[in-house]
Amino acid sequence: MKRGNILVLIASAIYLFSFFACTDNFMQEATDHFGSGHDNGCHPKVLQNKPIISVDELQKVMKFDNVVVVDVRTVEEYDAGHIPGSINIPFVVPFSPWIISGDLLMELPPVEDLEAMLGAAGISNQSQVALVTGIGQPPFPNAAGPRVALTLHYLGLDAVSILDGGIDKWVAKGKPLTSVPTVLPETTFIARPAQNLFVDINYVDASIGKKLILDGRDAEVYSGEVIEPWALQPGHIPTAVSFPAISVWNADGTYKTKSQLDKIAKSVIGPGSKNREIVVYCGVGGYGSVLYYVLHDLLEYKNIKFYDGSAQEWSLLREMEL
Repeated sequence: MKRGNILVLIASAIYLFSFFACTDNFMQEATDHFGSGHDNGCHPKVLQNKPIISVDELQKVMKFDNVVVVDVRTVEEYDAGHIPGSINIPFVVPFSPWIISGDLLMELPPVEDLEAMLGAAGISNQSQVALVTGIGQPPFPNAAGPRVALTLHYLGLDAVSILDGGIDKWVAKGKPLTSVPTVLPETTFIARPAQNLFVDINYVDASIGKKLILDGRDAEVYSGEVIEPWALQPGHIPTAVSFPAISVWNADGTYKTKSQLDKIAKSVIGPGSKNREIVVYCGVGGYGSVLYYVLHDLLEYKNIKFYDGSAQEWSLLREMEL
């Protein structure tokens, strides 16, 4: 046999051995509830299809080399105590790496800026991200996780989870905190933007009477009884249906069960195919991302569009409906 053919056979054998070794390792880890934490270079998608993750699950999966725990609270909160090994990329309105603010309060930054930010933080295209938020009343901090997850999905990262109950649940379970920051080596992140995820005001305008539009603001804001400071008019986008984002959480900031959320969603959306197109929005882009995350990631609705300008932009340029 020629030397070239022998080398090809050897290379093929090594590839097949590596493939089956990785597959066997992954199956064993899955059987053992994510295994011993040894990565072996296989990078199994332990966060794939796990949009919400418990404290105990997070402790297990964060041992994998390609799992990055991202604390999105403020620098001050992070410095006061955070999960050991977690990095800090704050989500703060009006200015933070995740958003830009100008005429509108909270908008998606340019893709190249997000690429640079993630790469500098040590997040690559192979990373799996677990998000840690604060819990607040009113629950605006709860929405930071879904908003960041939406951004990561838009950029092409699909293995993203949110810690259920945030840092409060971690502490309540008696898990350790540290004040020592974690800094990961810089890497490269190349975005693969989901072109049809974010839609503009003209798209929403054309959707009125044709597609289901969901309003994630509180019910009294939707009805016009309360006017938020960033909306110039009371009411909602014409034909929009009220789906208050706060209905998805328990009192302690944890998410309701999948069956509970499914029941809530169906009471608003009604029966029918989960392939139907739904446009979600809110006041400035926080609670709308909660609807996106619950519907798309937890309940597997396939065709969710996100109107980032939300009520703030709409009330500037169009008429609201009461």
